[in-house]
Amino acid sequence: MIEAKKIRGGALLARALQEKGVEHVFTLSGGFCNPALEGFMECQMKVINCPHEQVAGHIADGHTRITRKPAVCLVGPEGFANAVPAMMEAWGERSPVIFVTGSSTIKRQGSGGFKEIDDVAIAKPLTKYSVSITDGARINEFVDRAFKVALNGYPGAVHLSLPVDLMFSSFPEDAGRHERPFDLKSQVPSRAWPEPSRLKQVLGKLDAANHPVLIGGHGVWWSGAETYLEEAGRILGIPVFNIPYHQKLLGEECEAYMGLADIHQYHPSADAFNESDLVIMVGARLDNQMNFGNPPLFPKSTELICINGSHEEIDFNRAADFTLLSDPCAFLQALIAHKSSPDFKLGRSWFNLNRQRRSDWVAKMLTDLDKETSAPEFGGRIHPLQLALDVQQAMDKEDWLVIDGGNTHFWSEIAVNLAGFQGKKLGGILHPGTFSLLGVGVSFAVSAKNIHPDKNVVLISGDGAFLSGGLSIETAFQENLPITVVIDNNGGLDCISQQQERLFESGKHYATDFRDIPFHTMFEGLGGHGELVTKREDIIPAVERAMASGKTACVNVKVKGVISPIVLATTSKRDKASIE
Repeated sequence: MIEAKKIRGGALLARALQEKGVEHVFTLSGGFCNPALEGFMECQMKVINCPHEQVAGHIADGHTRITRKPAVCLVGPEGFANAVPAMMEAWGERSPVIFVTGSSTIKRQGSGGFKEIDDVAIAKPLTKYSVSITDGARINEFVDRAFKVALNGYPGAVHLSLPVDLMFSSFPEDAGRHERPFDLKSQVPSRAWPEPSRLKQVLGKLDAANHPVLIGGHGVWWSGAETYLEEAGRILGIPVFNIPYHQKLLGEECEAYMGLADIHQYHPSADAFNESDLVIMVGARLDNQMNFGNPPLFPKSTELICINGSHEEIDFNRAADFTLLSDPCAFLQALIAHKSSPDFKLGRSWFNLNRQRRSDWVAKMLTDLDKETSAPEFGGRIHPLQLALDVQQAMDKEDWLVIDGGNTHFWSEIAVNLAGFQGKKLGGILHPGTFSLLGVGVSFAVSAKNIHPDKNVVLISGDGAFLSGGLSIETAFQENLPITVVIDNNGGLDCISQQQERLFESGKHYATDFRDIPFHTMFEGLGGHGELVTKREDIIPAVERAMASGKTACVNVKVKGVISPIVLATTSKRDKASIE
């Protein structure tokens, strides 16, 4: 009798992940994870070694957001603590990253094992599923369960902890193959189709509306429904808005897209919501960004409908006047088909009014920018909004833009809307999510470049944001993934200092200033390209030279700190310290 071949638990893990279609693993190599790394090597899976576990988690998150396919972040027990911020960021964006921890021995669990940490408990509130694998013969089962949880319903990060004794022990290579499911390849996620009677009610409410609004959220992206969202808005004549803090669902140049559902970053949204009689939110949450569904953002007279693809999100949106459990694709397709119904009589006047308001807003913002920057007190310094506009002008229609920072993020969001209305197209946009976590920019830019190596990837980062996550730039050098980093350098945590100046009794800021940091020479020292820019007319040529250099590059731009509309609005009262 021939004895079945045995392999280590780490190799079983690697094979199980490869069978699910995982193509990329991001890690900081550690001893606890060596059997898994050997398994990935044998499976010829691409492993990118990062300088820090948080970096590994962010790159895995960025990869997952762009491809909409799970990537793996592999860390050791002490490295797990470093990866927690990346787990939080992925959780906020419902990004189905597979976090795997090589953990302390299971046979001495709770006895103070080497580097023992209760990773399962820590990860539990930040993931859809967090569990320790208890039997090496069940590795395939746990991986299969984790993948299905990550992708079904509303997607989200999951966490698997593989104890080191199981990681290094040997098991039959066909362990767990004797019971169902026999096919462990990745399956298409299950989708919820709308109940006909409730869908009919939603369409009836739309037929009765004169000023309907569509708001798209995370669920639209993860279900791949963004083209249907654009088509529904355009064909039916319904203005479309995007929840803040998420990868763009629609290009800003799209006819139906108006801007962010944010009355501070896109002022005309306040008029649209105030005058609306029906708001249909698709794949979004009634959280703080949406004022929990309450006035004054959404007037009491407006009927608020939430369409979500999972019962968890429906339950979260309890404040809605009406809910519908439906995959966003299925609902939006039904919405588009409803155009041919004799009951649908919405004209184009409401749609055209919102288009005109966007046009007027763009003209006013650009006029105000010219006035402000030409004023003598501005001193010829560079405005952060102008920086973001000029950077986009230097980019091609298939290039990727990444944004990171506080005010840098807010001004860049506004610039994307302004440039988009004037016809500017970009290949894609990434930025921090719900938690506004600083320092994700370089990692996200590396993710974009790894997936699109033939496209330019440009990151506009605040100086504080770069200091929070700039160590990850080594991955760009190490993996030969040249990106261009444009530093919005205002000499400190400007978003915070501006809040302090309006909040503190003294009217001064405290503990937010940086020294004059030569970011461009840092890149040169690492073997990259660097330039310092102090004049506005030098921005576009410098960005073009950086992209053409073929190196990971930094354009260090000295910018005047200018308070953004959202920070101004949220600090209008001294006793108001947050956005809620």
